[in-house]
Amino acid sequence: MRSMAGIALTALLVTAAAGCAGSPEATRTPSSTTPQESASSGQKGPIASASPSPVPVGRTLSLTGIKAGEKLDVAVVKVVDPASGTELSSPPPGKRLVAVQFRLHNTGSTTYTDSPDNGAKVVDTKGQGFDSAITDTTSAGPNFPATTTVSPGGKALGFIVFEVPAASKIALVQFALDSGFSTDVGQWKVP
Repeated sequence: MRSMAGIALTALLVTAAAGCAGSPEATRTPSSTTPQESASSGQKGPIASASPSPVPVGRTLSLTGIKAGEKLDVAVVKVVDPASGTELSSPPPGKRLVAVQFRLHNTGSTTYTDSPDNGAKVVDTKGQGFDSAITDTTSAGPNFPATTTVSPGGKALGFIVFEVPAASKIALVQFALDSGFSTDVGQWKVP
C-alpha cells in the first residue's frame, strides 16, 4: 500500500505538470528564420546576436548593453596571429600575442563609454578563454584607448591584444558591452 506522502507528492507533480503545459513558455514556437539562417541567405546588415552560433570574421553583430538605449553594431575586422610586440610588450617565453581589430558603431540612443578591452575574450580550440592583455602597442596597429567614448551615430576602430600560450589555436573571438557584463555576447569564428 502506498504511503500518504507518496500519493500527495504524485498529485502535486501531476498538478504542476498540467499547469506548466498551458504556460506561454511551454507553448512558445520558434521563429521560422533564425539569425544564422538569415546570414546564410545573403543578408548584408547586422545580425541580431540572439543566435549562439558564431559568425565569420568580418560580419557585424548588433549587440545591446545593460543601460537603456545602449546598442552597438560590432564587427571583428581582422585577427593578427601572431602579432609582434614592442620592447615593452613582448610576451614571455611560451606565449604569443594575438591582436583583434574591432569596429564599433553606436546605433543606440545613448553615448557608449567603456573600456572595450574588458568586454573582449578569445577562446582556443580546447575551450580555454583568454582575457585581453595590457600592452602599449603591437605591429598590428593602434589599440583602443583605455576609455572609449562613442556618441550615437559615431564609430570607433581599434585593436585589442591577447596574450595566449604559444601552442593554443584560437577558434573564437567574443565581445560584450559594459566591460563584459552584458548578457548579449557576440561570437566570431576564427578561420
